[in-house]
Amino acid sequence: MMFAYVGCRTTRERNARGKGLKTYEIAESGEWKEIQCLKTEENPSYQALDLEGKYLYSVHGDITKVSSYRILENGTLEHMNTIDIGGKNPVFITPDKTNCFMLVAALQGGAVYVIRRNEDGSLGEIVHTAHLEGKKEGTISFAHQCIWDQKKEFLFVVTQGRLQGYGQVKVFRFDAEHGTLAETDTFRSWEYDEPRHIAIHPNNRYAYLINEKDNKMTFLEFDDVNGKLHARQNLPSLPATYTGEGQASASILDKKGEILIGSNRIHESIVVYRIDQQTGYMTELGYYPALGLTPRFITFNPDYSRFYIANEDSDTIVEMKLDSDKGQMEYTGRIIFTESPVCITFR
Repeated sequence: MMFAYVGCRTTRERNARGKGLKTYEIAESGEWKEIQCLKTEENPSYQALDLEGKYLYSVHGDITKVSSYRILENGTLEHMNTIDIGGKNPVFITPDKTNCFMLVAALQGGAVYVIRRNEDGSLGEIVHTAHLEGKKEGTISFAHQCIWDQKKEFLFVVTQGRLQGYGQVKVFRFDAEHGTLAETDTFRSWEYDEPRHIAIHPNNRYAYLINEKDNKMTFLEFDDVNGKLHARQNLPSLPATYTGEGQASASILDKKGEILIGSNRIHESIVVYRIDQQTGYMTELGYYPALGLTPRFITFNPDYSRFYIANEDSDTIVEMKLDSDKGQMEYTGRIIFTESPVCITFR
């Protein structure tokens, strides 16, 4: 049996209608059935499993808290503990390769926090904090994502400037024994690009950065020995004939790294590119409507047979299928209705 955990924003400030962190049971037929809605704190949003799939960890948007949950035999969640990391608006969480730490990016906190996991799976103490300085003393750069390279030796931290800081990708080497981060490189984006998310190719040599305000995808080569990035290509994430506003959101690769997908808010679409496996360069293939409002989050299920768009402001999760050989997406007709979805984690 497969389960999906859906983080749903809950507060009036977010114009949200969500009621908490939802658990869905997914049948062999592909049908989703809600079996739990659990609320410990406001705005359960991005989440991640530990490497053994026994525990789920969720950040709470707009506040300063992170929660741990035990996954029970029936797939439902049991709250274990919630800690206050001190950094406002945690937006991303991921385990390290030893499964001993959880790393959290906090947007308004301007930092990445390394949290020790206790033996029972609950969250322990913060052992290291990597602060992301802004342009002037006392200012920050806004961390929007912290994601590993394929070997889980380097951490990519994507930050936005928002006038006071830098739009950039910082690369850190992780010391898994002590839980510390040491910077190896910084890629600075164009001013006002506002990079948001990055996807790492299975070969660990290519990376694809989506830029929220400039609405473009940037291809970077990655030196996975020395932890260095080199920009190679920019392509728009919006159609050439579209002249309106846009806010690019997420980037993700298919299983083999042949197809790259980005999501566009305001334009309410996804963009599909083909990746040249020899060079890493992108070719735009086309656009598909998100069939909803504000496609903040996109993902594949574990075997990559289905693709999902979480439309935050229309309370829907739209299911699609990708034909990687043809470079085409197809709607399956299945739409899951849930309030203010912003993240989906499968188990």
